[in-house]
Amino acid sequence: MYYLKTESSFDSAHFLKGYDGKCKNLHGHRWRVVVEIAAEQLKEEGQTRGMLVDFSDLKKALKKICDEMDHSLIYEKDSLRKETVTALHAEDFRMIEVDFRPTAEHFSKYFYELMSQQGFPVHRVEVYETPNNCAAYECN
Repeated sequence: MYYLKTESSFDSAHFLKGYDGKCKNLHGHRWRVVVEIAAEQLKEEGQTRGMLVDFSDLKKALKKICDEMDHSLIYEKDSLRKETVTALHAEDFRMIEVDFRPTAEHFSKYFYELMSQQGFPVHRVEVYETPNNCAAYECN
């Protein structure tokens, strides 16, 4: 089995509605996303002969996703009052609404799915919300 890994990062704010602790408050992270792809065979012809995929393509795809999330408030749908969302949009804040609680665990699956949808043979995704704490998602 051949494996490739790449990583990217982004800064964003989030909060966990209904959480009994510090994370219920709006706070930020420098999220680090590590994507690992895998395949049993390398490409046999063309420009990518001898490669699993072109590293450049893998890095660009992950960077694009991370850049879209950078310097935003990521919040779970229906976790803020409509008036709050309207007011923040009126202030031109960058907001990203997701259908899940914005935890590292959910983000790991979210990135796994986004990269898989682009045709990469994703094996595992790790999402670090601090340098020492990460969540991972992989399908076997």
